[in-house]
Amino acid sequence: MHLSQYYLPTLKEKPANAQIISHQYSLRAGLVKQVVSGIYTWLPLGLKVIRNIENIIRDEMNKSGAVETLMPCIQPADLWRESGRYDDYGEEMLRINDRHKNDMLFGPTHEEVATDLIRDVVKSYKDLPLYLYQIQWKFRDEIRPRFGVMRGREFLMKDAYSFDLDYESAINSYDLMYKTYIKIFKRMGLTPIGVRADTGPIGGNLSHEFHILASTGESTLYYDNKFSELLESEDIESLKNIYAVADDMHDSNTCPISEGQLSTSKGIEIGHIFYFGDKYSKPMNAKVASQDGKSVDMHMGSYGIGVSRLVGAIIEAFHDDKGIIWPENIAPFKIGLINLQTRAAECVEIANKIYNALESDEILYDDAEESVGVKFARMDLIGLPWQIIVGKKSANEGIVEVKNRATGKVEEMQIEEAINRFSIG
Repeated sequence: MHLSQYYLPTLKEKPANAQIISHQYSLRAGLVKQVVSGIYTWLPLGLKVIRNIENIIRDEMNKSGAVETLMPCIQPADLWRESGRYDDYGEEMLRINDRHKNDMLFGPTHEEVATDLIRDVVKSYKDLPLYLYQIQWKFRDEIRPRFGVMRGREFLMKDAYSFDLDYESAINSYDLMYKTYIKIFKRMGLTPIGVRADTGPIGGNLSHEFHILASTGESTLYYDNKFSELLESEDIESLKNIYAVADDMHDSNTCPISEGQLSTSKGIEIGHIFYFGDKYSKPMNAKVASQDGKSVDMHMGSYGIGVSRLVGAIIEAFHDDKGIIWPENIAPFKIGLINLQTRAAECVEIANKIYNALESDEILYDDAEESVGVKFARMDLIGLPWQIIVGKKSANEGIVEVKNRATGKVEEMQIEEAINRFSIG
């Protein structure tokens, strides 16, 4: 993509209303633009990041055996009345009426819709287990939206729903999703930790929040020193049962492990999983026939990942004082190609050669007629993993500079060497 043909409205100065780094850089790097408090337009660069996050999530969810669906954003209130949650959910729910005066709502979550989706179709234990997921926009009317896309009112979520015959198989599904979440977050270059959590308005008696370790996190995490070792082994049963809690559930007086064995870090919540048994299937009459012919309520679980929230969380984990440092498989473009001599025919020819030789959808080609300082500052701000810099040496000696954004290391390479370095296959 040529920068001269792209829409990338970057900002030089820190926005006055942005308190945390991810909010500042999301606005400055042209990822989002605020429409109203807690609601954002996702600009082309930010949308590419979201799509890359989605692709990783979708790939791992599909590998787990889950099947993708797309449920409606707008839901009838009657489904929530049937489950018993409509009056209990609180003011975060955006309640609306259609033209026929029917009570509707903008979905904050989709347990009711998911239960309704399968209850008239799935009738036998032979149809289970079943895992359905979607990547869909949600709305929760936060009283004080803050931290940009980290705590907005409208947000993109991956939510999945498991349906099982009994408790034992439901816990197997829970463990499968726990393991899938570990894989998803590790593929993004993150260090995930699952902490025991309150089930809140979703309900149930088993729940884990997934946090990433980040020095700027909003929560304090307390966990056993063995965590890192267990994370590498992906021993799910041990990970589930290890002491790991967020600040609101930690009590130093009752903590079961010694202070010397306890690690403390800041964390950002990026996912939440729940087992809630028949909380929805029973009132909504979602039953199946068991092996002995009895009609039983299905056991269910739900599994959420904040897709748009992850954009902010990743920035919090990977940045410096110049801008964002995207992990390579999340970055909107892999390479920033910078032509410092846009009026020099030789440099234009070299930059075009590099651009045409590589995958164009992986390269943002800065062909703008601007100062060297502006070009370098913008490219560092948007945080692409690699920069290929074409300048006077390129025309005179056939040499380009290749910069690694994360380390800052710059190597000089022959043009063909640089092309071969980044060629696919």
